[in-house]
Amino acid sequence: MAEFTTGEAVALELPVARIPIRAAAFVLDLVLQIVLGIVLLTTVMFMTQGDDSSPWFAALMLVSLVTVLVGYPVFWETVLCGATPGKLALGLRVVRADGGPVDFRHALTRGLTGAIVDFWMLGLFGSIAVASSMCSPDARRVGDVLAGTVVVHIRQQLSLPALAIPPVWLTGWSAGLELTGLPEDLALSVRQYLTRIDSLTPGAQHEIGQALVSAVCARLRVAPPGGYPPVQILGSVIAERQRRSLPAVPVPPMLYAAPRAPVAQSR
Repeated sequence: MAEFTTGEAVALELPVARIPIRAAAFVLDLVLQIVLGIVLLTTVMFMTQGDDSSPWFAALMLVSLVTVLVGYPVFWETVLCGATPGKLALGLRVVRADGGPVDFRHALTRGLTGAIVDFWMLGLFGSIAVASSMCSPDARRVGDVLAGTVVVHIRQQLSLPALAIPPVWLTGWSAGLELTGLPEDLALSVRQYLTRIDSLTPGAQHEIGQALVSAVCARLRVAPPGGYPPVQILGSVIAERQRRSLPAVPVPPMLYAAPRAPVAQSR
């Protein structure tokens, strides 16, 4: 299992696909690519009447080769949102490093890198892909690293994501915030702070928390509510962001410990 942090600052644990099952999916796709290559070769031979000295023959053969090696995986991973027929048969899918779906850009990067580096031209028939996957904790080949993707299982039961539960006394304040001004990188930093707060010293909790509160409130153009510790303010913001972005879940686990009582206001 590997942890992915989404743009909504939610932690997801997804089962990473390792070399054996990825190799099996690759073989299934390779069989289909060979069939596609035979069909294209037959078409080229028919169109050029078998004249290998014709410039059309060389051009069409090059187009066919690129179609088989690059076009096949790029087409299917774009159409099937990260899957190919081989991956789909074995319950695998390519996702972004944040757990989101891939698009044409990711598929094209993976397809080109697969043809040039991982498998064929420089890949020593997949040796580079295997070596890079073995050296990666998430079994990522070079194409995955460049595209920012990971191959995961989609048929295993996944646990619910860890969602923030806001202090009830700050829900009214956070509900009125305009959260479109909060960038994803800052939201991820806040989520990492909330999930790792128990491992920080009290001094670090306060110092890092105050810095994050200042950065978040500056982005949202609001003043932080006085008299509350940073963990409550940040938790309220992230919980509201998740509430607006994610569908309702039955009983979400808590992202951090139960909120403490509010600090007494000075009179």
